[in-house]
Amino acid sequence: MTGPSERPTGDRSPDQRPGGERPGRWSAGERSPRGDRPTGGQRGERPARGGQWTARGGDRRPARPAVDLPRQAAYEAVAAVHRDDAYANLVLPTILRDAGLTGRDAAFATELTYGTLRHLGTLDAILTAAAERDVQRIDPPVRDALRLGAYQLLHTRVPAHAAVSSTVDLVRMVGPGATGFANAVLREVAARDADAWVARLAPPMESDPIGHLALAYSHPQWIVRTFAEALGGDLGETARLLIEDNERPPVHLCARPGLADPVELADEVGGAPGAFSPYAVYLSGGAPGDLPALAEGRAHVQDEGSQLVANALAVAPLDGPDGRWLDLCAGPGGKSGLLGALAAQRGARLTAVEVSEHRARLVTQATRGLPVTVLNTDGRTIGADPKLPEGHFDRVLVDAPCTGLGSLRRRPESRWRRQPSDLPPLTRLQRELLAAALRAARPGGLVAYVTCSPHTVETHVTVTEAARRSNVPVDFVDARPLLPAAMPGLGDGPTVQLWPHRHGTDAMFLAMLRRG
Repeated sequence: MTGPSERPTGDRSPDQRPGGERPGRWSAGERSPRGDRPTGGQRGERPARGGQWTARGGDRRPARPAVDLPRQAAYEAVAAVHRDDAYANLVLPTILRDAGLTGRDAAFATELTYGTLRHLGTLDAILTAAAERDVQRIDPPVRDALRLGAYQLLHTRVPAHAAVSSTVDLVRMVGPGATGFANAVLREVAARDADAWVARLAPPMESDPIGHLALAYSHPQWIVRTFAEALGGDLGETARLLIEDNERPPVHLCARPGLADPVELADEVGGAPGAFSPYAVYLSGGAPGDLPALAEGRAHVQDEGSQLVANALAVAPLDGPDGRWLDLCAGPGGKSGLLGALAAQRGARLTAVEVSEHRARLVTQATRGLPVTVLNTDGRTIGADPKLPEGHFDRVLVDAPCTGLGSLRRRPESRWRRQPSDLPPLTRLQRELLAAALRAARPGGLVAYVTCSPHTVETHVTVTEAARRSNVPVDFVDARPLLPAAMPGLGDGPTVQLWPHRHGTDAMFLAMLRRG
């Protein structure tokens, strides 16, 4: 999800780094952009093929024990996330490919990476107790290795002796001199299971329910509080949401209408048709980027919730002309791809707006062959840009920049990066975008406001304020009938909030507005 301005909170994607360097990787003997020692090895060592480390020159010491490649790959990914502000979903595939990992080894490295990042808050609390020092005082490379080891001990079926010994070997590579410390800390971690550690460290549920849930299910307290408020204060349902956030989500494909049949695509890729979206296909595993259907433009990767809210705009009843559609915040192009395919079936044309030049190129790639015009401009320029006149478009989508709290299961590092201070600039931008969308719509036209966040300030407050301040008349349209009738828990309307634990989707919010 992005919008017509760069991330207002200062986040940056790894592919936007100065000089174009790959995040999270550097050659042996080089220093990282922050001056850290390279991943693995002590000074005077170099990485041998297969990830083992051997001595240089005339040093005749025996080679240190090798760390198996899946654990080393997971370490590199986790370290890149913390060292370089990288995104795991971007750096891990490159690391796996460079290491030649496939099948079960790649799956194990992926599980270690994402599991460690999801459970980071609780792991850090446990490591702090086991080490009897604040985890932030531990040398960063050793700290990340200990996190991986603690995750194996508490959340996998890896035998304790294997988890401890492999992590100590990893520490020997990345933090020589800390092996004894690491061994002692991990043995202390192994003395209790995860439930016992939570019982020891979490505040009582009765007196501090938010604090208890935050430590038990590894989310920052402000996010737990946000979820609880959005769920009406139901702490039991909040706990179910937090549990679901810590589960590995399935990959969802979108079979582009007119180009692929979802049942046939499911058979082709060894998946299953989705539960709600008429275009969704669930994958059980594998690398979706290798699928011919994606290379051929017949499908793309897209959460089922994103498919549902985009389709809702397309199926909403509309009087009058219906040939001019607008996606005001189009990058990286998933919703534009679906809307463009639907527009092709109905003789319509989609204008896709994206402020970031790089992401505009992604939209162009994602919509190749579809009736889509991509504009690399700011969506708030409605009326000032001759290509974006006021009162011109029949259907308008505003997939607004947001905190992304609704997709934490797919981007686990985001829960530790986002802060409440991110909200003011985001909500200001959201209101400006929605106001622009309402100006862009013709009288009687429809505007769908979408965020991948359940935060009430980003959803209900933003929509209500934008509608109240609008210079054009606005009416809310009940969004519930625009979603499949079988979907449970859609609330009282007119807006809709989807949830991972209720619907198996990201926590997408949808408000449908009609310009008077």
